[in-house]
Amino acid sequence: QVQLVESGGGLVRSGGSLRLSCAASGFTFSLYAMSWYRQPPGKERELVAAITSTGNITNYKDSVKGRFTISRDNAKNTVYLQMNSLKPEDTAVYYCYASFRNIYYWGQGTQVTVSS
Repeated sequence: QVQLVESGGGLVRSGGSLRLSCAASGFTFSLYAMSWYRQPPGKERELVAAITSTGNITNYKDSVKGRFTISRDNAKNTVYLQMNSLKPEDTAVYYCYASFRNIYYWGQGTQVTVSS
């Protein structure tokens, strides 16, 4: 069955770094655009970063540009989110999202907490 399993979340101090991973299985990963969303406490889910199926184009939420980097390894069916210079406002549950035409899948989420 389809699975998106996020890992790498945790508690980090302001200014620190984390690397999230999302391991995919059960579908043809290389066909899917991949994204990272996040949902801060008490707020709606928002798009953080996205990458095309081949990895040649990326997009970022303005507030994370220059700090976060999305990448993928199609040989490993994995997408990554490198997060540097973390701020308390980056605290959220981070979700992996796969999309291809009208098909999409969500991961279960991983908690990222940034202390000041």
